[in-house]
Amino acid sequence: MAKIKGTVVIDKERCKGCNLCVVACPVQVLALAGEVNGKGYNYSQMVRPDDCIGCASCAIVCPDSCIAVYRQKFEE
Repeated sequence: MAKIKGTVVIDKERCKGCNLCVVACPVQVLALAGEVNGKGYNYSQMVRPDDCIGCASCAIVCPDSCIAVYRQKFEE
């Protein structure tokens, strides 16, 4: 049976660190970074990339549309 692996790509310069995507993630893949972007915000980043299921909940709730989610099927 094929499994889905997701990848989240965040435009860190557009991210304002609102934390909505972190809260929306059902498998806690995202967290706010310790560093700041050019505007002085702590941006979101993937901290557990292997656990991403590609549900795109983070992209749906992002008010600035700076998140893209890609899904890839793979066989076990």
